[in-house]
Formats: sequence, C-alpha cells, structure tokens
Amino acid sequence: MTASRIGCAGLVYALLTADTGSAAPTWGTPVPCLGVKSVSIAASTTTDTNFWDDGPAEVATSLGDIEVGIVKNALSTAEKAALLGHNIDTKGALSYGAGDTPPWVAIGFKTLKSNGQYRYVWLYKGKFAEPEDKSETKGDSINYQDEEIKGKFVKLDWEYEVALTDGTTWNKIHPWKYEIDAEAPNADAAVIAAWFTAVTTPPVKVV
Repeated sequence: MTASRIGCAGLVYALLTADTGSAAPTWGTPVPCLGVKSVSIAASTTTDTNFWDDGPAEVATSLGDIEVGIVKNALSTAEKAALLGHNIDTKGALSYGAGDTPPWVAIGFKTLKSNGQYRYVWLYKGKFAEPEDKSETKGDSINYQDEEIKGKFVKLDWEYEVALTDGTTWNKIHPWKYEIDAEAPNADAAVIAAWFTAVTTPPVKVV
C-alpha cells in the first residue's frame, strides 16, 4: 500500500543565478525558510484531441500554468527582501519600491509520509508575488495569523539529457520539478542526504 503524506517541513529557497539555455543552470546556496505550514503545487495541463476518419484519433497534452502557494507562520524581513525583490535599509527596515522585481528562485522541501519516510521535492524556477497583508485585532482567544505567498513556476530553459533507470536510455526534457521518495526502489541515499545543501538536478548522460 502506498503511504499517505502527513507533513511538510524543511523549506529552503535558492536564487537562480543563470539559466540561459546555452549552459546548465546555476543557483545560489539554499537558505532555510523556517515555519512552513503547507506547500501547494497546482500544475495545469491542456489536452487536445485530433479527429480523422470520422472519429477521435490522436491526443496531445501540454503543460500550462504551475501555481505554487506557501503558507508560513510569518514571512521574515529577509525572506520578503529575497523572494520579492525589496530592499533592507540601514535602519533594518524593509522598503517597498514600485519598480521592485522578484527574482527567479528554486524552492525545496520534504513531506513526511505515514510510513515514517519522506518525499523530497525541488521546484526549479519561479517568481513570487506580493502577498496579502492582513492583521486582526486580538480577541478573547488566540488567532494565529499565518501568511501565504503565491507564485508561478516555469520549466528551465536548459534541456537536460536525463539518464533513465536502465542506464542506457536518455530522455531529453526541460525540468520544472524533481522529487524522490526515500523508500522508492533504488532511491539514492547520498542524494537524499545532500538534498538541501544544493539544488538537486537529474543525473545526465555522460559523454
């Protein structure tokens, strides 16, 4: 039986430093983003049917919008600056400019499963939008005011020639997401152990 997901932890982000399509992409060192409560990933696909000889004969699919939402206990000043492109001034305050531009970032996290193992995930290239800023007065009971940041992710420009399980087959793709279940057959323990030290990418064909 497949184990259910029951948790979410270990969120990190890494700034995308290069993805030109002419060389493999590079990222900065992952930065811990503590206090994550949930991560949602909604990737839409478009399916079209081609008809001939008086009937449906062919189906093609394409990837559409990839929407990501992160709910945290709070977004820190440093996280808002890094993820939304704002500036921290000499007084330690965050200044919001009309021309501030969010950078491209990768995010990684892990989700606990009911069998005690984790699923590890990387999303490679996305931008986040300004979150809703809402505060409520304190009442006779505590009401925790979580913060949610939403963004859109895309595929990498660089085309990977990914090595498949048989060791002799390669598939050319533009990755947007990468995940591994710790209990999966042939799951690489060394890759899992280093998951959050750098952005993890697929194994590629060695020429």
